[in-house]
Amino acid sequence: MISFTVPGDPVPQPRPRVSTRGGFARAYVPAKHPVHAYRQAVVLAAKLAGLGTITEPIQVCVVSVFERPKSHVTGRGVVKATAQRVPRPDVDNIAKAVLDALGDFFDDTLVESLQVSKSYGTAAHTKVVIG
Repeated sequence: MISFTVPGDPVPQPRPRVSTRGGFARAYVPAKHPVHAYRQAVVLAAKLAGLGTITEPIQVCVVSVFERPKSHVTGRGVVKATAQRVPRPDVDNIAKAVLDALGDFFDDTLVESLQVSKSYGTAAHTKVVIG
């Protein structure tokens, strides 16, 4: 079992944009999108944790923690009743960004079980457990 943590807000995989070049459609994610830096951070954390090439079926758990926006908290540090209970990005898009980043280590088809959660916390991070 390998576990690692990526500091900072999790970044969901965006929908690709489509353009045509020479009459052919091309799907892409803009180069300036923050998902590229997030994926690099995931790869770096995985390498530092000692993750190597995987060829057997695996289970993956992704725990995404977002820093609560200041607009959700009153001046006394109490969460407002009108504040969202869970962060906005879809969990499937968060998982896609993480799994796509880990494509250097294993193919997505080897994932037999995937558990993804999202919540608010004091320090934003993504924890990934592969077993």
